Amino acid sequence: MNTKPKGLGSLRTKSEIQRARTSETDGMPLRPNDKLLHELQMYQIELEIQNKALRQAQVELKESRDRYVDLYDFAPVGYLTLTHEALIIEVNLTGATLLGMERNQLIHHRFANWVATEGSECWNRFFISVLQDNERQSCELVLQRGHNSVFHAHLDCLHIKTVNGEHLVRIAFNDISEQKQAEEALRIAAIAFESQEGIMVTDANSVIQRVNNAFTRLTGYSAEEVVGRTPNLLSSGRHDKNFYQYMRATLNEQKHWQGEMWNKRKNGKIYADWLTITAVTAPNGEITHYVGTFSDITNNPESLAEIHRLAYYDSLTHLPNRRMLFDRLRQALAASSRNKHYGALLFLDLDNFKTLNDTYGHSIGDLLLIEIAQRLKANLREGDTEARLGGDEFVLMLENLSENTHEAVVQAGLIGEKIRDAIALPYIIQGLELWCTVSIGVSLFYGHEASVDELLKHSDFAMYHAKNEGRNGIRFFDPEMQTTLVERGALESDLHHALGRGQLRLYYQIQVNNERHAIGAEALLRWVHPERGLILPEQFIPLAEKTGLIVPIGLWVLQTACAQLRDWADNPATSNLQLALNASALELRQPDFVEQVRQAISTTGINPALLKIELTESLLVANVSDTVLKMNALKALGISFSMDDFGTAYSSLAYLKQLPLDQLKIDQSFIRDLGDSPSNAALVQAIILMGRTFDLDVIAEGVEAETQLEFLNLHGCDAYQGYLFSRPLPLEEFEAFVEQVDAPRNATTFNPDRVKNNYAQFN
Repeated sequence: MNTKPKGLGSLRTKSEIQRARTSETDGMPLRPNDKLLHELQMYQIELEIQNKALRQAQVELKESRDRYVDLYDFAPVGYLTLTHEALIIEVNLTGATLLGMERNQLIHHRFANWVATEGSECWNRFFISVLQDNERQSCELVLQRGHNSVFHAHLDCLHIKTVNGEHLVRIAFNDISEQKQAEEALRIAAIAFESQEGIMVTDANSVIQRVNNAFTRLTGYSAEEVVGRTPNLLSSGRHDKNFYQYMRATLNEQKHWQGEMWNKRKNGKIYADWLTITAVTAPNGEITHYVGTFSDITNNPESLAEIHRLAYYDSLTHLPNRRMLFDRLRQALAASSRNKHYGALLFLDLDNFKTLNDTYGHSIGDLLLIEIAQRLKANLREGDTEARLGGDEFVLMLENLSENTHEAVVQAGLIGEKIRDAIALPYIIQGLELWCTVSIGVSLFYGHEASVDELLKHSDFAMYHAKNEGRNGIRFFDPEMQTTLVERGALESDLHHALGRGQLRLYYQIQVNNERHAIGAEALLRWVHPERGLILPEQFIPLAEKTGLIVPIGLWVLQTACAQLRDWADNPATSNLQLALNASALELRQPDFVEQVRQAISTTGINPALLKIELTESLLVANVSDTVLKMNALKALGISFSMDDFGTAYSSLAYLKQLPLDQLKIDQSFIRDLGDSPSNAALVQAIILMGRTFDLDVIAEGVEAETQLEFLNLHGCDAYQGYLFSRPLPLEEFEAFVEQVDAPRNATTFNPDRVKNNYAQFN
């Protein structure tokens, strides 16, 4: 009897089978044997379905494996798998092709067998580094093919650990020879064709490879006539063997040479040119090409050669000047970009050189600068550059420092200390024993991360910090300085517009006599910035002086102060006030300074006796003869003078008799510590006595306490200024304050005995 369920053999899915099971048995009870047979048939069908799915999976797996093998073998890069012993255990077809070998010739062989000899040590170190790290690492190697040709390869390597605990290195590599050749061509082009002078490029064996149009114009030879030959075809016969030996030695050591050269044109005519030869180096430092640039100086070889020296060298010290420094620094940045080594720029500024120059004369100062230049040369490495920017500023450029930042900092610091110590040694110049120290600012460079101008600015700023920290020191540029530099740059930019936008103000601080009567005021400059608020002079005056903006600002202060004196003339409370202005050294050095003051007085019609100019002691010392002439011219107009910050410079007494002064101003630093410093008390008494001796008034600034006032009053001080009486005030507040001061007074009667008792502590 056939018991197979109808249509069941054609069913292939579980849902269909389940429905068949249900439909075939609904309402038809099966006997035990039939039921067992029915279940077996169901299982058979399920097995057939599973077998079919398995066969389909096997087909798909094979197809996937074939696709992977194709992708692996025919990938555009070579793939290798190395054991921890650097044995090749896997390689794709591309990798075998790149290495010029069959796969079976590579498997179980050391990869080092295909590394060029000069790169074997580098490979060994790199492979060890890869095994010690789980990060992806890259390197460049010269690899050798089976037929002994070589190619430049870039390798990306990754260390992995298998589930079995085995350490493997996966490598992907490709041929970058064309890229290397392109980079080499770009290096040559970048150097060779920046100039419009005659250019000749040779290989390391001095075989000419290319020339420019200017070369043809100057020599008469076309490119076709010289390529493949050596520069000897230009030889005039005027230079001996020693000349060329020195040239080659200089090129090998310093990678550049320049000088006067006599050559012969194609037509046989002898001519002189100024020739500069620069060596082009590969990343490993090996010379690959030479680039020669030259210009005709036949008309007057000696004069033109001298002009060239003047253009590129400092006439006093014969060191490279700013122009040559910048040229070499640009080359150094390019070299650093290629060889991945740090360099450093050291900005040197001599400490107190101006004082020494003023004391002993410019001729002694020049001899000192020459001696310093010699010490710089003697203490620098070969290949480094020393330059003089002007005055007492020198710059040193260090090349080929370490690839490691910390090591490069240490190297630059050691060289800086060596230079600092050498300069600090005594000098014997024309029988004089002189001493000099230097402040040094250092900025590192790496490739083209910063421009030439930025590097010089950074090292200059670091030197400025070295000065502020006590001089005779070394300071590296750091990110905090960068922030300050950016802020200072923004402030400088705003300062250029402050005057034109009406942001500058004059504040006034009252000056009183012993009875606390108002006798005058000092006009103090303030900058009311729309975003920064009130900016005090110590924040922007040094910047104004450095940029030269102090000259137009000072003229505005002069004109504004004179106009204010004119307005005060109609008010009994202010009509007799004398107004004091500060003049900077840069203002006083202006040839038309006296005329500017005369014009301001004439325009406003003020009484000149009410105008007082305060000059700092250091300003007076800097150029005494010119200062005296201008002071006398202004004195003739009726203007008076006060020496500001008296006692803070070193040579006050030496010039006191020469200067047409009317007043000495005791610096606030002496007043501030008056109660705690017996020496300050003695110095203040001496200044007051000195004023009496020279028939000068004495005013003390920074008076903040009654005890200070009583001490000054007791010892004969004439006038006072400070927060005890009033802070600097805007115009309207100042005028209201003066009205109040000059109202009926409640001043305390002066009692000498009480002052003596209170000031016993100073004696």
